[in-house]
Amino acid sequence: MRVALFVPCYVDEFHPEVGIATLELLEKLGINVEYPPEQTCCGQPMTNSGCHEESAATEANFVRNFAGYDYIVSPSGSCTHHVRANMDAVEQSDAVKEVRSRSFELVEFLHDILKVEAFPWAEFPHKVALHNNCNALRGLNIASMSELRVPFFSKPKSLLEKVKGLTFAELERPDECCGFGGTFSVFEEGVSTAMGYDKVQDQYRSGAEYVTSSDSSCMMHQQGCAERLGLPLKYIHIAQILNGARE
Repeated sequence: MRVALFVPCYVDEFHPEVGIATLELLEKLGINVEYPPEQTCCGQPMTNSGCHEESAATEANFVRNFAGYDYIVSPSGSCTHHVRANMDAVEQSDAVKEVRSRSFELVEFLHDILKVEAFPWAEFPHKVALHNNCNALRGLNIASMSELRVPFFSKPKSLLEKVKGLTFAELERPDECCGFGGTFSVFEEGVSTAMGYDKVQDQYRSGAEYVTSSDSSCMMHQQGCAERLGLPLKYIHIAQILNGARE
């Protein structure tokens, strides 16, 4: 099995520890991971801003870097969703279609492909609230959506249940957007901030010590909101918990 690691821009720039934890976790699970050194952005920021044509060259570069792998794994639901669902500025060659179909967010790769049953090295004796990024939830279906009448399931929760000592804090509105939305938080700063404040106050009322997610982008936004409100919440990527972080 040839597996490539795709590290999103914001992880590379602001949370490199998440990329490192993802690599270490996959290696602990026996995966020989490769990191294509010429990789850059997947093109999501341009597409989300309506600049579809401008993302074509970036998407083409993504395909050049990741063609030929059995799986492309990324610790980001939003970037993975862009590749799978929205990478259509570039001509849809066989190589492009193959890369798109073989791209997986970390949680779904662990849950659906590897079917991991245990993380014997992981122990996290804290009360944790779970945040699902909107793209991961509604685009990649990593959990059931509360607005739909379907049986409950949660791939992140299923994985976290295998971590010794971890307990869950239940949110009043678990599926509500935190307001980040990439460039939305720049162009609609006031609305984004209000949504973020609502989200972190819900997390605080739940009694959570930590908030975890498979997307550092959302948590970066939420952490900023929590700090401005003076709320003693801590934020950690799910890869770090599954890799054995104690904190």
